Amino acid sequence: MTEISTPPTAGTDHADPATTGFDLAEQPHAIVERNGIRYTLLGTAHVSRASVDAVRAAIATGDYDTVAVELDEQRLAAMNDPDALARLDLVKVLREGKTPLFAANLALAAYQRRLAEQMGVEPGAELKAAAADAGAAGLPLELIDRDVGLTFKRAMQRLGWWGRAKLGASLLMGLLSSDEVGEEEIERLKQGDVLESSFTEFAGETPELYETIIAERDRYMAARLREAPSGAREVLAVVGAGHLKGLAEHLRTDTTPPSEVRGSLEQVKPKSRVPWMEIIIGTIVIGGFAWGFWRGGFDVGTDLMLQWVLVTGGLGALGCAIAGGHPLSILSAFVASPLTPLHPALASGTVSAVVEAMLRKPTYADFMALRDDVNSARGWWRNRVARVLLNFFLTSLGTAIGVWTGGLRILRTIFV
Repeated sequence: MTEISTPPTAGTDHADPATTGFDLAEQPHAIVERNGIRYTLLGTAHVSRASVDAVRAAIATGDYDTVAVELDEQRLAAMNDPDALARLDLVKVLREGKTPLFAANLALAAYQRRLAEQMGVEPGAELKAAAADAGAAGLPLELIDRDVGLTFKRAMQRLGWWGRAKLGASLLMGLLSSDEVGEEEIERLKQGDVLESSFTEFAGETPELYETIIAERDRYMAARLREAPSGAREVLAVVGAGHLKGLAEHLRTDTTPPSEVRGSLEQVKPKSRVPWMEIIIGTIVIGGFAWGFWRGGFDVGTDLMLQWVLVTGGLGALGCAIAGGHPLSILSAFVASPLTPLHPALASGTVSAVVEAMLRKPTYADFMALRDDVNSARGWWRNRVARVLLNFFLTSLGTAIGVWTGGLRILRTIFV
């Protein structure tokens, strides 16, 4: 593990290691002084009991008046309130188009669950301990990490459509996997960052993922630290050891106002106001129907329309059926699939999943058992929450295959 062991400034009044049992020099750390505030960056391993002990000992010294942790509000809430998942409005998640983010969070949770069972310590336990001990000591707690949802969205945008497809497939496989985490991933966690390790297990290392998940967050956390509350003079920042070098560098040298840094790193590119893909597919489909009626008469035009409905609707309904969907969910998938490429609001996966969630409303027990159930293939079909997600993904997949198949048939009819 690379250590940045900048020693404390001479003459400072810090607790004696002999009496506190904590020696900063033995831990990966960096110290940066800026604008009258000394930031002690304590590097941790996210799967290490020793890191938990080091964090608690550091706070117990009484040397710090503020504690900052590599967490955002969502991740801290999930750590402190495991039952929050059971209060989730699944239909609202589906309708707001947040299903991929929800699935990604489940995949990360499943991955971390496997780590906890294998290593005997919950990933990020030292961050949770830092937040708890700061509260117990009456110290201000600063959550300096970027919202995990924003990080996920920016990563997806950087990857492009093929990268997003691979990441989505890898996340799904990660949800289904029950294998032990490999030694390489564990070593990466000891030296780096839990989000980095989670994503790289699913998608492989890519420059786009590194930039979004590590480099951007280094700068973002440095900006958040520069916004330390007034009166702060000794700030202890608990971060993954992999962030030490980049975070310290940005904290020392970045002169851009923190609010501007955060603003630029929180931006998500808005979707194009012109839905080019829907326009292209819609033009091919409707143009094909019009050509059929014009050149071949009523029989040819009707045949093209019937083929489109049967191929797209049939494959969308098949995906829903494989997911174990309710008969009405299957019917809704069949009806929505031919219309999906013509209007995003009629996306077959969302329509069928909403119908499924309303007809077979997930119970409290389903939410509570979700993290265990997604670790087995059978659990996906048994758990109502997981089955709704399967409905969404498999219906969408079936519809996508149907759209391309049906579109090619129309083009073949036109040009052959």
